[in-house]
Amino acid sequence: MAATYDFPRDLLAGQEELRQVQAELSALLRRLPWSVEPLDGFSDDTGWRLVERPASPGWTDDEQAEVEKLRRREHELVVFVSTHRYWADLAGADRVQARSRLKHTHGTPPGEREPFP
Repeated sequence: MAATYDFPRDLLAGQEELRQVQAELSALLRRLPWSVEPLDGFSDDTGWRLVERPASPGWTDDEQAEVEKLRRREHELVVFVSTHRYWADLAGADRVQARSRLKHTHGTPPGEREPFP
């Protein structure tokens, strides 16, 4: 039988926000042009597969700022979740299993969530 873990509410909230920030960042990066700076398109068939890119207008200052904001928040959340005091009570394989389980836990019900700092 799989072990169950009683994750603290702030840890669950941090993990849930991390998941949301990562999804938002991923969606934003998919929408943006492939190059931050304006670049001409290219086609390269000298490797093992054809690589083609259309011309890129680059990112606007607002788009760059939004990516930077999301990356900064993602970093803060990763540090919070990975260094949370909860992990000190677990050792070895238990800690690894608990961290893996947390990634597949979808937090507490929305009405019971505490705001994450």
